[in-house]
Amino acid sequence: MHPFQRSFSDMKLSKFKYNLPPELIAQYPSENRDESRMMVVNRKDKTIEHKVFKDILNYFDDGDVMVFNNSKVFPARLYGNKEKTGAQIEVFLLRELNHELRLWDVLVDPARKIRVGNKLFFGDDDLIAEVIDNTTSRGRTIRFLFDGDDDAFKTLIYRLGETPLPKYIERKVEEEDAIRYQTIHAKVEGAIAPPTAGLHFTRETMIRLEIKGVKFSELTVFQGASYGRSVEVEDLTKHKMDSESMSIPAETASMLNGAMDNKKKVCAVGSGAMRAIESSVSAYGKLNPSEQWTDKFIFPPYEFRIANSFLTNFHESESTLMMITAAFIDDMDFFNKIYKTAIAEKYRFLSYGDVMLIL
Repeated sequence: MHPFQRSFSDMKLSKFKYNLPPELIAQYPSENRDESRMMVVNRKDKTIEHKVFKDILNYFDDGDVMVFNNSKVFPARLYGNKEKTGAQIEVFLLRELNHELRLWDVLVDPARKIRVGNKLFFGDDDLIAEVIDNTTSRGRTIRFLFDGDDDAFKTLIYRLGETPLPKYIERKVEEEDAIRYQTIHAKVEGAIAPPTAGLHFTRETMIRLEIKGVKFSELTVFQGASYGRSVEVEDLTKHKMDSESMSIPAETASMLNGAMDNKKKVCAVGSGAMRAIESSVSAYGKLNPSEQWTDKFIFPPYEFRIANSFLTNFHESESTLMMITAAFIDDMDFFNKIYKTAIAEKYRFLSYGDVMLIL
């Protein structure tokens, strides 16, 4: 019997709850990207090996394909002041809604103080924004009141904003974070979080994989506001993902389809890449090129149709990232053993933490 052969309603949120010791939450990345620890999980043999990331060379061969998310993080966290009261406000830029009007979808904190009509001032009043709508409890639509051109606006955001490290990294943002909270293949700007599985790659590792004949392909997906966040409904069928913008070029689709035809490994680097390719599968089980929005939520049971290997970090309790990993592992008992082993072996968790290769 298939380990997940039961009704969808049986897959509850509580199955993904675990206690993460705070000291295992990585506050800094490893000194060298490719020297993070790497747990290697074999789904068929139910084995767990303990390696370092640069050992990834031993698991891929000529004709295998890795698919990367090439999204680039921008300094999305701004600190400003509310007009009249001067109260400090954090504004987290999620996505641009209208380029011409400079309308943005944002999160604000503290939200109770921010109402429609309020003006927010950033820097030495270098930038002013007006709140024009409420979206969620913490969400707002704001309009930046800025007369300069696009380059001047971008320069100002980069000067005033900071690298949007997650709140569980309990320290001030440092200069090095602008480099390390970014993959080496980041190209397409607009992300509020990097594809963390991609943070472990170095140019040297990529060259060595290339020498072995491993091929690289790219797509773009911008993680939504719910990226990595805990789910809040016990019945997983009731959870709604934020929509994420994604783009799969024809060249990437062709490369992955060719690898599938030749029975090679197709490795999704990160859950964003995995979700994107699973959102664009044809009726014949092939990957289609696409430009679309996806709110696909993957949790067990789920039949993956494109990737047969998966690189992902260790994630927060009750998060959608845990659930997509569990779905790929395809055995809840084995999945629980993996996470218990990671804690017992003191792997480093979350964005700046260690990584898992699932084969």
